[in-house]
Amino acid sequence: MAKRVLITGGAGFIGSHLSELLLSQDHQVTVIDDLSSGLLENITPLETNPNFRYAIEDIRSASVMDRLVSECDLIIHLAAAVGVFSIVRSPIDTIEINVGGTEVVLKTARRYRRKVLIASTSEVYGKNEKIPFNEDDDRTLGATTKSRWSYAASKELDEFLGLAYHKAVNLPVVIFRLFNTVGPRQRGHYGMVLPRFVQWALKNEPIQVYGDGNQQRCFCNVKDVVQAIAGLADSEQAIGEVFNIGSNAEITIRGLAERVIARAGSRSEIVTIPYEKAYEAGFEDMRRRVPDVSKIGRVIGWKPQIGLDETIDQIIAYEQARMGAQV
Repeated sequence: MAKRVLITGGAGFIGSHLSELLLSQDHQVTVIDDLSSGLLENITPLETNPNFRYAIEDIRSASVMDRLVSECDLIIHLAAAVGVFSIVRSPIDTIEINVGGTEVVLKTARRYRRKVLIASTSEVYGKNEKIPFNEDDDRTLGATTKSRWSYAASKELDEFLGLAYHKAVNLPVVIFRLFNTVGPRQRGHYGMVLPRFVQWALKNEPIQVYGDGNQQRCFCNVKDVVQAIAGLADSEQAIGEVFNIGSNAEITIRGLAERVIARAGSRSEIVTIPYEKAYEAGFEDMRRRVPDVSKIGRVIGWKPQIGLDETIDQIIAYEQARMGAQV
């Protein structure tokens, strides 16, 4: 059944891919985005679709959100301050946008009894060393004096707030935690590792690996991720629950750089940069971050399908096209 879907942060990397998927399924899609990290060019190709519209506005504008939510059936809340660089350099915005924006979304959703999916993050697991991360595992964050943990804390509060609305007033809420989503249209200037590696490799410039490069991550293609989000949106069983979305295929960051160099046929060298030089003094990072995705598999039958090499090739092709357009 076709739905009217409101996507907050819909001009962003994940939001634009999700918009495309939902439009292909004959849903009506409305995007709200203040373009602080999203890009109008991500959604411009969708403007010719009669089922698509957008508003350039801050989700903390209660009057705008009231109108948009009243005209939708489902809210997918992606809008947030994103990227480690942004978090370290703009901690006030991180907290105010993430918490304040989610509060407006939930209050408005309650007024019109709309289902809400809230994007969270693997960052909420913090320094927990139990691998893989299960949705019910404890969270272990660093000190409040370390600004990088402000993002995790703000998203934790988003989760608590969403689940409180579900428990207290029976609002249909679903939480999903994203693990290193990657693919075409992701930009590197907010600290996302793979587009930066590809851009450096295509220019045969040194690839900067932060720390010792032995930290391990799992990268999931955005096309797989938006399929998972759409599946959760359709699931009644998912309401009131929290789900991990990601790949569980690990690779070290140095290994990722080597893979990018090989796929791009690059002459780039790998250089290591201390965390304190890349971010700030005392910056803390996790050695491993691996999701347990068995829960989402049980509920909607989802698992990632696109391998890392194919994903890297997609990003290389996208970045080559961008670089060619800029010449």
